[in-house]
Amino acid sequence: MSFALRWIVGLLLVGALAVSIAEVGKSDTAPAGTSRPELEYLKAVNRAGPPQDPQLLLLLMGQFASANLHRDGAQFLSELLKEFDPRLSDAQRSLYLAAIGVLRAGYASEVPLLGRIGWVRDTIGILENAKQLSGGNIFVVRWMSGVVYAQLPAFFGKRQAAKDDLDWCLRNLDKAPHAGWSREVYYHLADLLRQDDAPASQKYLQLSGFTDFRKPITMTAPNSIEPATGHAFSPRRIAEVVPGKVYALSGFEFTEYYFVVSGDGRELIGIDAGTRPDSAEAAYRALRAYAPDLPGLTVILVTHAHWDHVGGHRYFRSRNPRLKFYARSNYRDEIARSVGAPQALATRFFGERFSLDDVNSFRPDVTIDRATELEVGGTRIELIPVRGGETDDAMFIHLPDYGTLFVGDFIMPYLGAPFVEEGSVSGLLDAIDVATQKKPRHILHGHEPLNRIFSSPAILAAMKAHLAWLQGEVLSGIRRGSERSALHQANLIPPGLLHGEPGAHVPYLVMRENVINRIYHQSVGYWQPDLQGMDALGRSDRGSMLIDYLGVSERQLAKGVKRMIEDGKYELAANTLDSTKGRFPEGGSLDELERLAYLKLTEKYQEFNPFKFIIYSWKGGLDLPQMGAPTDANGKRR
Repeated sequence: MSFALRWIVGLLLVGALAVSIAEVGKSDTAPAGTSRPELEYLKAVNRAGPPQDPQLLLLLMGQFASANLHRDGAQFLSELLKEFDPRLSDAQRSLYLAAIGVLRAGYASEVPLLGRIGWVRDTIGILENAKQLSGGNIFVVRWMSGVVYAQLPAFFGKRQAAKDDLDWCLRNLDKAPHAGWSREVYYHLADLLRQDDAPASQKYLQLSGFTDFRKPITMTAPNSIEPATGHAFSPRRIAEVVPGKVYALSGFEFTEYYFVVSGDGRELIGIDAGTRPDSAEAAYRALRAYAPDLPGLTVILVTHAHWDHVGGHRYFRSRNPRLKFYARSNYRDEIARSVGAPQALATRFFGERFSLDDVNSFRPDVTIDRATELEVGGTRIELIPVRGGETDDAMFIHLPDYGTLFVGDFIMPYLGAPFVEEGSVSGLLDAIDVATQKKPRHILHGHEPLNRIFSSPAILAAMKAHLAWLQGEVLSGIRRGSERSALHQANLIPPGLLHGEPGAHVPYLVMRENVINRIYHQSVGYWQPDLQGMDALGRSDRGSMLIDYLGVSERQLAKGVKRMIEDGKYELAANTLDSTKGRFPEGGSLDELERLAYLKLTEKYQEFNPFKFIIYSWKGGLDLPQMGAPTDANGKRR
């Protein structure tokens, strides 16, 4: 990944422009409440020095924006820019300035009316300076400028500048981190052309994936959600990890597909079998179209028996009745755990076409209970059972001749599916040792767009130390009787992280919340220190408390929830509305506030936590079609 690309990968422009919130208006004082651990973590990382990976700067900007702390964020970044200026290149300065400009734009409506015009003009000057320092060639700088200018009143005369910036972005999508960035480009071009060119406006709106011009959030993530096919982490893409030998297919469904050509060129080896037969067929046909001379599929090696790694097995069986599947000998335990888990969310993750029968019917031909060496068509393969961080039936697949290690989901950020009783920190730490000892050139994950942050043995080794420290802190807190929320709000940062391996900064942030949750859940039991679990009260009881006993009216509830949203407390707003569901007539202001709260949560977590993205987008009624992959200058997909 290029240095320029790292500046923009993972950008959270959550609420950066604050269009919908600015319309609501912000209260003068916000009540005391929960802290924002992600924001505090990113402030600490950025204070330590200019980050080697500038996405950390942009993630910080996004968290300030998400919390509706635009003024505080602009001031904080301005102070960092002043402190670090002698150490920055012009390109780095442009990123600081662009982020400051976006945050200033986010609270322009709070500036007194007499000073607002000057404030906006100063903000425009900051964005223009950022573009000049970047040479006009850094995608995120042009993107920020175009999106901000597109929303300015005509009085400021930036309509053509907005169109120029957005047109530049459209011509240079190959410089974007992923296709998801094109959504806002299409949307704002559609908005700009509404009066002048209605057909073009509708075309761009359709390409954006949004259905109208009333969207209250900013979307940059490459994720897609469609009812029939569920969630995909990226657009469809085929890459040759090892040219002519190892093929990676992303975006065909929830998980990845990998295929390996044997050393003698006569056999094709698959890694995992996907979620559904139809998606397995789509991926396999796409591979055959991409590389029509590939040999026949003879072997599939399964990294673990989760829904999304075995559910497509029937299609591959239909291709070759003599096909051999290899899996761990304890695969049945994992399938039983998966089948017995709550299934209410399965269609949102895997699509309406998903069937649990496709998982339950999986039967491997060969089972592995110890380290095993195979040779398939002259290719040496090591099958290495590990406990892993997600499932007890995990298996590494090592191809030493290709320097490639397939690790499945052993280091998924969630330490197991969030709605299943599984996952092990100690299993993860032991498996990291196995992975780093192999010193692979390529570490290939079951969900590459999600787990590419764990890309090297050095990052894995650093993460082992940080997660072991975190495990100790959480267990100590549990013994002291700490609540789970208190552990999150403590902003636990390992002592060696800030000045250690920089590649671990984002992975630790992504994993921290989930590790705390998993350890706490596995360690505390059903009577918790804050007395949760000692009664049978549910959300409807909390709603009864508010309405029946405290006498909160629909108008009062709407006013309070609106203030929660203004203060960036979207979880609190959503929880409050969920507890009062059905107590007031449907179709009123509460329904709109509920949708806004969940959409803002979707926006907040779009780059941090894709599983929350899946759930919150569902609750907010948001479906997003899959975007096409950006092309390079020659028209080839990246």
